[in-house]
Amino acid sequence: MPNRITTLFNIKYPLIQAGMIWASGWRLASAVSNAGGLGIIGAGSMYPEILREHIQKCKKATKKPFAVNVPMLYPDVDKIIEIIIEEGVEIVFTSAGNPKVWTKHLQSHGIKVVHVVSSVKFALKSQEAGVDAVVAEGFEAGGHNGRDETTTFTLIPMVKEHLEIPLIAAGGIATGRGMLAAMVLGADAVQVGSRFVTSDEASSHVNFKHKVVEAGEGDTQLTLKELAPVRLLKNKFFEDIQDLYRSAPSKEALIELLGRARAKRGMFEGDLEEGELEIGQIAGLIHDIKPAAEIVREMMTEFEKAKTEVLNY
Repeated sequence: MPNRITTLFNIKYPLIQAGMIWASGWRLASAVSNAGGLGIIGAGSMYPEILREHIQKCKKATKKPFAVNVPMLYPDVDKIIEIIIEEGVEIVFTSAGNPKVWTKHLQSHGIKVVHVVSSVKFALKSQEAGVDAVVAEGFEAGGHNGRDETTTFTLIPMVKEHLEIPLIAAGGIATGRGMLAAMVLGADAVQVGSRFVTSDEASSHVNFKHKVVEAGEGDTQLTLKELAPVRLLKNKFFEDIQDLYRSAPSKEALIELLGRARAKRGMFEGDLEEGELEIGQIAGLIHDIKPAAEIVREMMTEFEKAKTEVLNY
């Protein structure tokens, strides 16, 4: 089903796996790419040489296109960019920063650049910076989100109204029907995170995967907006945050509670009480752990079925 995104990335399906910290290593990225989507290695939880290792292993595991996600607030971002260029990565998704900083440099090396945004304002700034496509992510998404709490299905048509370059929808999409809905609203493709957290190939801890499967409606909430808004599963750490908020804490007190490596502790090491468990609201629709290729097949089958039902409505 060729469109602007499948053509841009030379992939079969307009389905992109998000570059999530502590989940999106080379095994997941290569599995999604081999299944016809676009797999992404998440550099946000990797030291530069670890990223190089993941890129090299991904190139051996798939001959299909794959990407690397680069949070631009990363302290070693210059080394990360250098490795991406040296290893011949063809697609980069940037986030958490100004797209003007690296876009032209990456493109000068033949790399396609996509920037992740949470508002119309920053979508337009990304377009002005010359990116090849934009991911517009609503606040239903897991992990770090925009401060405005704009939902995906509100954000997509508003961005589409002003954007000329390809648009990828993200946040709250884990099914073929959700994929179709986003594309009806103007997206050229979707980016899926939470559903792939519970794939066999995700590097997230099995305890975390099962916690996601057990989650229901209302089990996640956006918090820590004073630092960087993040959607978390409710656990002891989350309740500790809520208790601290009752005392009108300073930013420094929130930082002290957060501490270091809290996300790694929860999502990678499997500490379900004291760890930070980042996942999207759509967790309530995720009921099993299975291979990434099967997730891709199920989503695309449901997408095509839903499209036929809509046409026959």
